[in-house]
Amino acid sequence: MEALFYILPGMFVVVGVVGVVRTLRRSSEISRAWRHGRTAEARCLRSYTTTSGGGETSVTTTLHHVYEYRTAEGRVVRFEETNGPGTVLEGDFVTVYYLPEDPSKATAKPPAQGRLAAGTGCVVAFFVVFTLFALGFMGVAHFIFSAADDFAP
Repeated sequence: MEALFYILPGMFVVVGVVGVVRTLRRSSEISRAWRHGRTAEARCLRSYTTTSGGGETSVTTTLHHVYEYRTAEGRVVRFEETNGPGTVLEGDFVTVYYLPEDPSKATAKPPAQGRLAAGTGCVVAFFVVFTLFALGFMGVAHFIFSAADDFAP
């Protein structure tokens, strides 16, 4: 039974750490593409939404765009990006920013370093609080089980 109080929060800690790493990695990729990357004209091939939640929880809608562009070397690249502008529709042309060494990690979001930093900071703060809560829960569980062992006959 005690293991449950260590394993479950331990999994939450792993989720929190992975979330921070993935968020910082993607933010870094976007920032580098804006500052050091190349630009190309891309066409929006598809635009769609996904929803999650409902019932007892709030419904969240995510906007997705699928873009295709040609690199300076002539390679055709297709990528999907979430939470882009709602004004981009199928068939629209947009400017994408990409790094020549990894054109599949392009972005069609217009450069906005401050907005990227603020969004990244909020997501990282959420994952840090999430992780600290899980670690705190593990600490309290450890304290309780240690105290119970001290009073056991």
